[in-house]
Amino acid sequence: MSNLETAPAVHTRGGREEVSARPVHELLEPRTTPLGESTVVRRLLPNLGRRMVGAWCFVDHYGPDDIADEPGMWVPPHPHTGLQTVSWLHEGDVLHRDSVGSLQTIRARELGLMTAGRAIAHAEQSPRAHAPLLHGAQLWIALPDAHRHVSPAFEHHTDLPRITARSGLRGTVILGEVDGAASPGTTYSPLVGVDLSLTEGASVRLPLEPDFEYAVLTMSGSCHVDDVPLEPGSMLYLGCGRRELPLRASTDSGLLLLGGEPFDEKIVMWWNFIGRTGEEIVQARTDWNAGQGFGTVHGFDSAPTPAPELPEAQLKARGRVR
Repeated sequence: MSNLETAPAVHTRGGREEVSARPVHELLEPRTTPLGESTVVRRLLPNLGRRMVGAWCFVDHYGPDDIADEPGMWVPPHPHTGLQTVSWLHEGDVLHRDSVGSLQTIRARELGLMTAGRAIAHAEQSPRAHAPLLHGAQLWIALPDAHRHVSPAFEHHTDLPRITARSGLRGTVILGEVDGAASPGTTYSPLVGVDLSLTEGASVRLPLEPDFEYAVLTMSGSCHVDDVPLEPGSMLYLGCGRRELPLRASTDSGLLLLGGEPFDEKIVMWWNFIGRTGEEIVQARTDWNAGQGFGTVHGFDSAPTPAPELPEAQLKARGRVR
């Protein structure tokens, strides 16, 4: 999925100096933004107060939207560099196409993982015959310097490990490992992503890695995370230093737990590109608009999205929070 803003901000992030070594409660409010022709998303990362959680650097939550009589998602071909994208659905289906030849329908609680590496282009749309509801999240992961020029690739995993040992809790491990269950998805830095479903009245504790920083996105329902009440579309940043996370559900609830080792490197993110210098971003934009280096997305009935104008300010890497 793309950042389709016509005047995207420059985001500079990375480094450990602003990572809380202790548990904290930092509520991140979403910013609504249009995506394509008919989808509105709630953007949680980058946020005014925080720009990364581990290597997770971009989080959009959308839906549930009734698209029974609508075209649904429609995101034309666009580029990415230096990152991975994670497509995660609670309801509906999305057709993914990319410039390495992938053509795959991603359904609810299946992992669509695209590694942009040095350069890739892709497009996403609701299939012509699609489910009536669309509800999900799109997430980006910054690639560390040693791996950010890997060859582009796409993975689709339908059989992901489950967490079922606690009464009232079901979990699907999207990436990384938690509670002894490990995802088959490829990662390039220590991180974790887990989809959690809580039944009404459930009160459980989930084991965590104390060296990771964490955040929880509420997808649906009403629940308390470490005694903080959360409603759908909100994200709670939790800091580091936790060995477990108390969860309590007032109603049936759906959550995404995101975490990882704090990202050491400072990066520059603008539009759909991640680099280490402003010059890299300028070159990626030039190459994309010239039709060079990203390949071609075949079969999508729309022209590629041109990169917007660059800001006047110099693109530089700085810290993790504004």
